[in-house]
Amino acid sequence: MNLTLKIWRQPDATTDGAMHTYQVSDISDDMSFLEMLDLLNEQLNEKGEEPIAFDSDCREGICGMCGLMINGQAHGPEVTTTCQLHMRSFSDGDVITIEPWRAESFPVIKDLVVDRGAFDRIIQSGGFISANTGSAPEANSVPVPRDKAMRSFSAATCISCGACVAACPNGSASLFLGAKITHLGELPQGRPEHDARVVDMVGQHDHEGFGGCTNIGECTAACPKEIPLDVISQLNKDLRTAMKHGH
Repeated sequence: MNLTLKIWRQPDATTDGAMHTYQVSDISDDMSFLEMLDLLNEQLNEKGEEPIAFDSDCREGICGMCGLMINGQAHGPEVTTTCQLHMRSFSDGDVITIEPWRAESFPVIKDLVVDRGAFDRIIQSGGFISANTGSAPEANSVPVPRDKAMRSFSAATCISCGACVAACPNGSASLFLGAKITHLGELPQGRPEHDARVVDMVGQHDHEGFGGCTNIGECTAACPKEIPLDVISQLNKDLRTAMKHGH
């Protein structure tokens, strides 16, 4: 497979970037998208050119590091992480445009790498349970209704990749925020700090410059873990309740 790649290059956070065009050949259908970029970087190294910077770690669809805009879609044409996207999703002769996440709150560090520290700061503001757990409790010592447990587990699959933000026309992180709130809020251990957690995390979300949710739904459509849109409804409900309680 031979491809034309149009890739955003930006040397650092303070320098303007631009699109650069590269030709890549002999690409196997079985390669992942990141393996294809590895191949391109090997070719650039051989020519003495600067390789393209992009994020990756586990390459197993778990860590959430590998976010890219591919032909205008977060993670590309399949509902998966970029590292799990394979080149069989493209055709010989395709022109592929590759950009970093499109979000003001995720500033570009270099080329395709963005700073997602805003997500870390949201979690630091309240996305945790501070009660001392001691030794591991017996599994059935704290009864949890099955529907609540399953909903919590579903929300907990969020890998904080930022695809929801990149796909949202408003640059909102409400799906990420709703997933984190729902994950902890559905469990008994998360209830004592629930109101303060919601208010603090929403406040940090807004402080970081993320936009507001207008229920367009692009976030859940792009989410590689298929976090349901109703976690945003839960977030809004929980925020109203917390405000009524004086938080």
